[in-house]
Amino acid sequence: MKSLRNSVQLIGRLGKDPEIVELKSGKKLAKFSLATNESYRNQKGEKIEETQWHNVVAWERKAEFANDYLKKGMEIALEGKLIHREYETTEGEKRFFTEVNLNDVVMVGNKG
Repeated sequence: MKSLRNSVQLIGRLGKDPEIVELKSGKKLAKFSLATNESYRNQKGEKIEETQWHNVVAWERKAEFANDYLKKGMEIALEGKLIHREYETTEGEKRFFTEVNLNDVVMVGNKG
């Protein structure tokens, strides 16, 4: 069960092309957003559609793969782990941020 600890699996569409950054250390980082959609019927029988946006980061070879092959609108399945961070704004406010650190990705559909 060790592999199930802090593991998330998502299927969705890229909200934008991956943005790749090379850090001062020489490591490569790619960032992109993933939209997952869910639909259900409320008590009145009305169809409700909800979209959740997830921030995804990929490192090194996975970042290069994302940059080379993933494009806005593509449907992908991914597996990763959740990372929670906090930072302070220039005004001194604490902000909290959650992202998925990519472990594996599969292209599952055509570009939308």
